[in-house]
Parts: sequence; structure tokens; C-alpha cells
Amino acid sequence: MPMSARSHRPQGRSLPVKVGLHPRNRHATGYDFPRLVAASPFLRTFVHRNAYGNDSVDFADPEAVKALNRALLLVDYGIRDWDLPRGCLCPPIPGRADYLHHLADLLASTHGGAIPRGSRIRALDIGVGASAIFPLLGHREYGWSFVGTELDALALASATRILAANPDLARAVSLRRQTHPERIFGGTVEADERFEITLCNPPFYGSLNEADEATRRKWRKLGRGGTGRNFGGQGAELWCEGGETGFVMRMIQESRSLADRVTWFTTLISASSHLPAVQRALRQAGAREIRIIPMAQGQKQSRIVAWSFLAPAAMAAWTQAPVRVEP
Repeated sequence: MPMSARSHRPQGRSLPVKVGLHPRNRHATGYDFPRLVAASPFLRTFVHRNAYGNDSVDFADPEAVKALNRALLLVDYGIRDWDLPRGCLCPPIPGRADYLHHLADLLASTHGGAIPRGSRIRALDIGVGASAIFPLLGHREYGWSFVGTELDALALASATRILAANPDLARAVSLRRQTHPERIFGGTVEADERFEITLCNPPFYGSLNEADEATRRKWRKLGRGGTGRNFGGQGAELWCEGGETGFVMRMIQESRSLADRVTWFTTLISASSHLPAVQRALRQAGAREIRIIPMAQGQKQSRIVAWSFLAPAAMAAWTQAPVRVEP
């Protein structure tokens, strides 16, 4: 098990602080590249000095980002043999970790101010992806158990392989195939299951053409001739009918059927312009609690939308009730 976040801060060195990250985020003081390269020598190929004289990698190069992720997961979280099939979404580790730290604070608000830890806390990850990044980080940081659902067979096979390489994680994470593309929760959540929290990084774009055009704009801004995506992504990882708003609207409607079996539903929302419609839909659906949690990583701004259908008394009783734990 990795040491505490504080123990990972290099001694005697000054690293650039990543503005906006959660104070418990292991990566808030930047990356210790000498330590990362020592543990994962393949990363050395991609490390160079940037314009500020600091070690860095080219974040527009998907292979460099993947090599950095592999080293971070090994050094900071004790996760071995992490890899992704070519073209799959390669998640930025600090941002994904931030989501989980904010969720821990959200759960603490209904657990007397103390962050709940251990496998008793069950989380449902909608769209676990090829990287399985939320279960990996969530279990390492807080000991939570996870159910991860996924539409894509290739992504599910990749997540399964990562868990098989890390047996303690395999015992804490259950993966399920979603065979109904139009559903969010239906078809994967069993009748007797309860979850403390659900999480999701929804597809942003409304079509493949829209996703590709956005990629071309980013490359033009960077003055690069490439056409790839620096963090990868394909199919349902990037787009769905209605884009981010359409996906979240369907999630809100389906969440009503699980109103008494989930403490908090949550999702990332990339565009602030989508918030008014999402909040309106939540009020119409009868959500008793709606919270908007801002997130930032440097200049990138995002937010978490969280909602619950439980009254305060029911929520307090619910968190004390026994829950089913995966064997």
C-alpha cells in the first residue's frame, strides 16, 4: 500500500504547484520525475526540459502521457502493469484523483464530518473504461469497493487485465458489461444492491464528427500538424446522442428508480453552460439535495454535480444500515 500523500513529496526540491488541485491530491506539488524514471525507466524516453527549466513530458503525445501515467500509478499507488489498448482514453491522473477526493468530502458531510473508508463503502462507476482509473485510485486512497460498468468489450477486457495484474484490486472491484447502450443504470444494478455513491465522466460530444472537429481545433491552437488526440478516446468514451447534457439527462431520469438505494449520485460536467439545464432537470426529478462542486487543474475548469433523493433523516439512517459487500 502506498505511503501517505505527504510522504510522497520530494525533500529538498521545489516543484511547481498545480493550481486548484484538492489539498489531499498526491500530485498537487507536481511530478518528481527522477523518482518516477527510477521506478519506470521507460519514461526516460519522454522526459525533457520545458521552457521554464523543469522536467516535463509532451502532453500532446499520447505515448508520453501513457508512460507518465504508468509511472505515477506504480510509484504513488502501487499499481503494476497498467497499460491501455491503442486509441483508448488516457486519463489525466491528477484530475481523476481530484474527483475522488471531492467525493470523499461529500461522503464525510453525511458521516459526521469524517471521511468513510474501507470496503463497506460501495461506489458505482458508470463507464469504467479501459483504464479502470476511478476504482484503482478510489480503492488505493480510501479502501472503497467498486462496481464498474462498461459498454465496450475491448475496454472491459483491458480493465479486467489490469485488475488481474493486481490481485488485491481484483478482490475490491467488480466489472459488469452494459449491453443496453440506451441505459445508464438499468441492466447492471442488481435488485438488492445499494451504493454510497455513483460517479461518471460522461461523453462530451454529440457525434463523432463533432469530436473530430474539436480535436482539429486543439491541434491548430497548438500549431501542430497532428490529428490524434493527446488523451486518446474513441466511440462511447467521447460522444453519444445529445452529448454531455443528453447523457446526464438520461442519468437523472434513471436515478429516480434508485432513489432509495443510493446516497449520492454524481457526475462530472465539463461545460458550465450545461449547468442550468441539469439543475432544472434535477429539481423536476425531485432531488432533495443538489450540490455543485467546482474543480480546477491549472487553467482547466470543471465541476461535479451531486444529487440525492434522501431526506436528511433517511440519509443519516441509510449510512448506518448494513450494506452488501462483494465477496
